[in-house]
Amino acid sequence: MQNRKVSKIQLFFRHNLRRLETLFFLLKSLLSERHFIYLSCVVVSISTAFAVIILKSFAHNVFLLANYVNGYLKLPYINSILPVVGILLTVLVVKRLLDNKIEKGSSRILYAVAKKGGIMPRKQMYAQIITSSLTVGLGGSAGLESPITVTGAAFGSNFAQKYKLSQKDRILLLACGVAAGIAAAFNAPIAGVLFAIEVVLTDVTITAFIPIIISAATGALVSTILLNEEVLLSFKQQQVFDYHNIPYYILIGLLAGFVSIYHARTFQKIEGHFARLKISGYRKALYGAIPLAFLIFLFPTLFGEGYETIKTLSTSNPEILLNNTLLEGFEDNGWVLLLFVGLTMLVKAYATGLTLSSGGNGGNFAPSLFVGSYLGFFVAKFFTLLGVSNLPTGNFTIVGMAGILSGLFHAPLTAIFLIGEITGGYNLMVPLMIVSSISFAVSKQFEKHSMDVKHLAAKGDVFTTDKDKNILSGIDILTVIDTDMQTVRPTQKAEDIIGLLATTKQSVFAVVDDRNRLLGVIDFNKTRHIVFNQFQVKYTGILEMMTVPTEIASIEDSIESIMEKFELTDTDYLPLLKENRYYGFIYKAKILEAYRMKLKEMIIE
Repeated sequence: MQNRKVSKIQLFFRHNLRRLETLFFLLKSLLSERHFIYLSCVVVSISTAFAVIILKSFAHNVFLLANYVNGYLKLPYINSILPVVGILLTVLVVKRLLDNKIEKGSSRILYAVAKKGGIMPRKQMYAQIITSSLTVGLGGSAGLESPITVTGAAFGSNFAQKYKLSQKDRILLLACGVAAGIAAAFNAPIAGVLFAIEVVLTDVTITAFIPIIISAATGALVSTILLNEEVLLSFKQQQVFDYHNIPYYILIGLLAGFVSIYHARTFQKIEGHFARLKISGYRKALYGAIPLAFLIFLFPTLFGEGYETIKTLSTSNPEILLNNTLLEGFEDNGWVLLLFVGLTMLVKAYATGLTLSSGGNGGNFAPSLFVGSYLGFFVAKFFTLLGVSNLPTGNFTIVGMAGILSGLFHAPLTAIFLIGEITGGYNLMVPLMIVSSISFAVSKQFEKHSMDVKHLAAKGDVFTTDKDKNILSGIDILTVIDTDMQTVRPTQKAEDIIGLLATTKQSVFAVVDDRNRLLGVIDFNKTRHIVFNQFQVKYTGILEMMTVPTEIASIEDSIESIMEKFELTDTDYLPLLKENRYYGFIYKAKILEAYRMKLKEMIIE
């Protein structure tokens, strides 16, 4: 009975989804290309905003539950146990539901833009939501913004693929999803626009600018209407900017640059250590989760995203952070609080590295804001305790976030306007500009690329001086795939192939099962001796004519890797899969023609 109810619900959703898809195909035929893009970016943004609401609400409610259990039921170890459970559950989901494979980090967006023409796997639309909600929601010391941006990008990419939009529009909708994600997560539409332009799209035109603005505004609007304000990172108390404190803001900018380098390199060392381990699965998860639990036991503020503790630092009672810690009896000692804040800031890189490298999913966006706020508070409190100057700790806490965000992601404009928006005004614009620009300059001096781009750049997956690779990367894979081709079933006979040869221009046929899975390929040029022999035609089955290809391409492959497969097989065509199902054939001649056209365009320019 229960299964019948489930099947009815599934049928209901599938039926309505098909009706909706039909409606969009109709609208695409009726609307101009530009107007359909405007409609598309709104749909992508609303989808992304709902993903943000699910993720943020889950993480916030688990944080409240953990505090309730810890504070009222007197179970002080719950904060340490939950992250271990979250990472183990994440590994379980990846193993059982995601084929033991998940692509983490916003660097996957950059890779998709640079190497795949904006194509992202369909599973990224739900994989990030499930895994990051388990990891971060249950206390893993990472952020939700990176999974949010990947989810938004996947929504945009797959929407464009579904309605057969061009590569240019596909990348644009991908960026729209990213902008909507950041805007919804912080209720900061300007920051969403700038992040999409500054990090994802390095080359943007006015025509692309408008859909991104619409997306960011839509994402922020949906978030404002449906998401509880307590879930968002926002500040209502701040003191007036005093120009006499400029030397201290300069100091924070310098320190933020060096702390950004420390955080990035520490995180990457931990990542490298786990990558070299010969263990995997649950053993690897426990190997990282157990030391993480110990760190959270010593520093409970490392639990989850940490946004609640950032808000606490900016208030007039920051000593609340020492509650439920080993230093709980020292709330009145400013130096003890300062020591706790400084150590927490330094170990955050280890906590995030352990969370993500052991099998959890999340990002470094929230950790950058966490570290920045702790740095800003540390500097202000240090000079105040020394009696040198009575600095506004709230302002320095806020400005410090912009410094680390700018230094880690090399995105100073995003940092300035994000912090400006979440503080509800731009009274701190001058110190934000000072801190962000100095931190960016220091970080750029020692690290050519941001932490998200560094490992991609090292492999040539984003930046390359090889002109051939650049041209190949610019070819839209969807334009060189033949998808409108007849397929055959293994139960058919050779006579059916002769009929297809007579009625189509095909010489190659994919043999697929009833679920459209590729079984093999029939090549007319290799089966001429059968086709032109009446006796053999009569008694030969499809499976006898079929050959299993040694190499198969995927829609997720880059053109460069597909060309390498052509060289390995010395063939003129490759069958191509999408979501492990037959999708079409890709021909070497078509790629070379697209290459020639790209090269011609470059010469003309």
